[in-house]
Amino acid sequence: MTTPPLWTVGDMAAAMSAEGSGPLPAAIVGLSIDSRTVSTGEAFFAIVGERLDGHDFVAKALANGAALAVVSQARRAEFPADAPLLVVPDVLEGLRHLARAARARSPARVIAVTGSVGKTSTKEALRVALRADGETHASTASFNNHWGVPLSLARLPETARYAVFEIGMNHAGEITPLVALVRPHVAIVTTVEPVHLEFFPDVAAIADAKAEIFGGLEPGGAAVINRDNPHFERLKRRAAQAGVERIVSFGENAKADARLLKYALQDDGSTVEASILGSVVDYRIGAPGRHFVLNSLAVLAAASLAGADLALCALALAGQRPAAGRGTRMELAIPGGRALLIDESYNANPTSMRAALAVLGRAPVHGRGRRIAVLGDMLELGAAATGLHAGLAEAVVESGVDLVFCAGPLMRALWDALPADRRGGWAANSEELEPQVLAEIQPGDAVMVKGSLGSRMGPIVKALARRYPAPAASDDLPVRG
Repeated sequence: MTTPPLWTVGDMAAAMSAEGSGPLPAAIVGLSIDSRTVSTGEAFFAIVGERLDGHDFVAKALANGAALAVVSQARRAEFPADAPLLVVPDVLEGLRHLARAARARSPARVIAVTGSVGKTSTKEALRVALRADGETHASTASFNNHWGVPLSLARLPETARYAVFEIGMNHAGEITPLVALVRPHVAIVTTVEPVHLEFFPDVAAIADAKAEIFGGLEPGGAAVINRDNPHFERLKRRAAQAGVERIVSFGENAKADARLLKYALQDDGSTVEASILGSVVDYRIGAPGRHFVLNSLAVLAAASLAGADLALCALALAGQRPAAGRGTRMELAIPGGRALLIDESYNANPTSMRAALAVLGRAPVHGRGRRIAVLGDMLELGAAATGLHAGLAEAVVESGVDLVFCAGPLMRALWDALPADRRGGWAANSEELEPQVLAEIQPGDAVMVKGSLGSRMGPIVKALARRYPAPAASDDLPVRG
């Protein structure tokens, strides 16, 4: 089946005020910024990043099947005269112009998601839920920054009925220009927690930065806010100041508009009864953990506000699956049996660490199996970092985790705070910790690996998968994070 065009090249050029050069196709089927993964028929945008300049990879992208490349006027002379190019003053700004054009032509109901924790999993849950009611477009992975948001928006098909975008930040003022591009009909703030404290005076300032999302809502749009969070009233006040008339709350609070009535946690998911804007629904979530239960309330409230069929969306949540590094599960073939590996290595903060430890505490073990946490430093916590790391010891004990392996100077604080019988090992970095973890795993264990991206815990996951490859008949277990 032929992939339908995403953009005609004429419309692209007009949106970006681009000058065409070389033999250009009539249309392109997608957009890429990575020459390694560009697909045949896509447009390659030569974005200049912090470490790499996309112009250095234009030739590779075209050789790998890109239909054309978008390049800057300053670099045009470096490419052959017959190269298929769209030439713009600045490539990233050109992408932003294309994103605005995508939003302007789209009839989709648009939802934007931000929050200290749970942005990506909530965005993915919305993708799953809304897809049951109509064509749905959503951001890829965690494309939530100054280039990820315009790229995701520029990829929005004209035929989509719903669109979901994740918007992130680690400094004040970063959400404002991004939400101005997205112009959502519904804006979700999942929660406000002590994340990126290195760049903020306190958590209240983080709440104010998250509240920037309300300033970009379309007229008549709705804000969806966590009523259980201590900053709910502050966020509600900021939404009202931004002119938002429809403010919807979610949580366990008896006054919540999307309220949790009952739930049951299992090791591979949860069952829920909730009242969503006055309608009682029963549903299953294909993800373990109370945090996913609470965020599902925001998902269903937002879906309902966007005009989707609530029953269809609730039913679809049983099909939720984990994003890479956010709770994906796989079996390890250990000599003498099997073990469970939970990959939470994409990122970490105090709230998500506690949630992941609670999930590990419910993970199945067999025989003499143990629940083992392999934890790396949580970054960008500023002066509070030592106390926040040490404070995880309580969650380790409460969750019934048997052994903890720690990597990094900050995780030394947790190591020192742990009861002696919970200490598995400590090392200065993940590379030094890896052999300790590999040597410890036994049949029946459940192992969870988590840390901030900069602490590089992902290689430990890969090392475990290489050393103890999954049985041939077993794919990843159906859970998500």
